Amino acid sequence: MVIIIVLSTALPFGRAFAQTGMYATTTGNTRFSSETPLENINAENKKSQAILNTANNELAIRMNMRDFVFPNKLMQEHFNENYMESEKYPTATFSGKVDNAPDYSKDGQYDVSATGKFTVHGVTKERTIKGKMKIEGGKITVNSDFDVALADHKIDVPEIVFVKIAQVIRVKSQYVLAPYKK
Repeated sequence: MVIIIVLSTALPFGRAFAQTGMYATTTGNTRFSSETPLENINAENKKSQAILNTANNELAIRMNMRDFVFPNKLMQEHFNENYMESEKYPTATFSGKVDNAPDYSKDGQYDVSATGKFTVHGVTKERTIKGKMKIEGGKITVNSDFDVALADHKIDVPEIVFVKIAQVIRVKSQYVLAPYKK
């Protein structure tokens, strides 16, 4: 059924965080929805990890597929076992650069985009994802809203439930990044 994530990759925890200009979260919110005339399916992951290096505009996001919570446990089980194959492909990631980075020292809201490698279900695609960035009070909030086609990531939907699962999934995310403190 689908996927996620807005920007992600294996987060470079450790030494990289010690650099100045590093902002991060381990409680990012990533949601997705599949809407069809027969059924709407929604899930949320409140444990997405994100890091932004303001010195070079690199952005990385990583989420564990099993951290998506559904209103129905059976949907969650089907998502992990039948569609995402979470044992084989445990994470979704994005790693790239903010294309039109704002002046991080100035509070405000900015239209931004990030271009990089988006990996879901073991398939990596080059993507540019548009979003909004809000800089305020020493924190950076990144919001995005984009679509992911199941076919692009080789996510198969059995014919029996084909009409209940959208072939294009809407993904929304919000990451509130704070300066990293070692």
